Amino acid sequence: MSQERWDVVVRFLNGPRQFDADLVMRGPVVRLGSSPGPNGVKLDGYRALDDRHAVISAYQGGTAQIAPVGPNQVRVAPHENVDWGTVQPIRGPVYLSDGCAVHLGPPGRGCTFTFVECRRLGVWQQGAIASEAADANGADAGSSSQVSQLDVGRRIPWWFLPGLAFMVFSTMGAVALMVLVIIKNQPEPLGPIEAGKEVYEYGDVFSVQLDASLQEATGDGFKDFVTAINATASANKADEDPASDPKLLEMTTKSEQLFLRGWAFWAQLERSKDRYAMVLKKLRAQHLPDVLAGVPSQESGYNPTAKDVALCAFGMWQFQPEIAFRNGLAVKGCHNGKTHTEDWAPTERALPINAIQNADYVVGGRCMISSCDIDERGDAERATDAAVANFLPPWKDSTFRASGALVQLMIATHNAGYKDGEFRSNKKRSMTNIGESYPLFLTNNKVARAPDFIGRNILCDNPSQMIASDLEQVNNRCGGYLPSVTQTYVPYVIARHLVAVCYYGTNYATMPEFKEYAAYTRGYCKGIKVPTPEEVRQHTGGK
Repeated sequence: MSQERWDVVVRFLNGPRQFDADLVMRGPVVRLGSSPGPNGVKLDGYRALDDRHAVISAYQGGTAQIAPVGPNQVRVAPHENVDWGTVQPIRGPVYLSDGCAVHLGPPGRGCTFTFVECRRLGVWQQGAIASEAADANGADAGSSSQVSQLDVGRRIPWWFLPGLAFMVFSTMGAVALMVLVIIKNQPEPLGPIEAGKEVYEYGDVFSVQLDASLQEATGDGFKDFVTAINATASANKADEDPASDPKLLEMTTKSEQLFLRGWAFWAQLERSKDRYAMVLKKLRAQHLPDVLAGVPSQESGYNPTAKDVALCAFGMWQFQPEIAFRNGLAVKGCHNGKTHTEDWAPTERALPINAIQNADYVVGGRCMISSCDIDERGDAERATDAAVANFLPPWKDSTFRASGALVQLMIATHNAGYKDGEFRSNKKRSMTNIGESYPLFLTNNKVARAPDFIGRNILCDNPSQMIASDLEQVNNRCGGYLPSVTQTYVPYVIARHLVAVCYYGTNYATMPEFKEYAAYTRGYCKGIKVPTPEEVRQHTGGK
């Protein structure tokens, strides 16, 4: 029995195929996925798609149905202008109408296309497997097969059974060898496997081999804590996609791998849980992003008495004296016998340009302040109030909010400054400040916005270019717009928070500040071996 063959025509709306012409897919059965097999449509470059994600079937008369393969997410809507987050995945076959839209994968990722039509082309043979005898007799309807009986002796030669046995044992041996190879080449566990360090140099991340499966999972957390906030601020739905800055997502994943394999980092999270909760509470009171709680983790490991040997930064948030003074913290009676005979206190509200050479309390790249009689930078709660105040100007910056990169730009301001020129008595601007360098990037590149600004400026990939104590390297930008240490500072901060979410959501979900993090133990955290507090204490001697 023969019937007409109907092909399927679609038009892609996102990703690498969105600029292609209408795609004609050979029917009557079309398999879609990242690796659909022979005669399937391979969707390269789309995240969160299964190998065989969905099947479209074209029927006689030009009708078509789409169905998910297994539990894969497939959504169908009457048009493309729809919020896919509000559309429920289908559970079985659904008819497609001309012009309807289809989304494969979770909202914010995956592939979206419009069903154009079923197109008739040619004839295909149904039940095409015919006997040799029938084929030999041609198309004569009146003829019949000349094979009158089955000769078993002729159909199974003497060598068949020994050959079959050889093939079976050979296959078993090959499978066993493949299993051994797979086991031998398993990637390192995504959890603590070494003593590790609490603080890593800014160039350490470049030695990490990317774990693609972790990056795929990390995209969910990255979206919730970074890109979804960016999209709300910019009112641009496309900014939700973690791939809006692919380099930053990759570097964040590598940074996660760096932190989570060391017991020292998990111990820091255990020690910091109460202060981390306090910071989250204060950030949320001002509607600031949770991920900013990763800043004091990167700056000091949440240590209120941490001291920087270069620029006299102090406390959990590592404020320099002038920045602390600007944001309402008292820093008085500082003892500095090297450059001042009397006790010193900041009077400027911004560091001098190239402070490591020009600050009057720094000599040879080292801080000369031994102590201060009054220093509220060491008060964790007061310093956090100051940090919140310091974040509010970039949070409200209209250029930042339209950028599609608001959150990562804010993180960068804590390391490189925002617009210090506004607070200097001489009004001199520093082009390493993010409030200066980002607009300059837009002007020089003739673009209105840059969601991938941070990723495009991670250019210093040699650790020798990132030595903060080296006076010649401290402001090195490697041809980009970000100081060398700021380039990896941003992914470090985001990664620290993403791992912290897993630890606190797993072990301390009863604390109100961490309650909502419990949901992530069923999400991206599933790929991480999160230790218990008891395991952390056991491996670190309770430190």
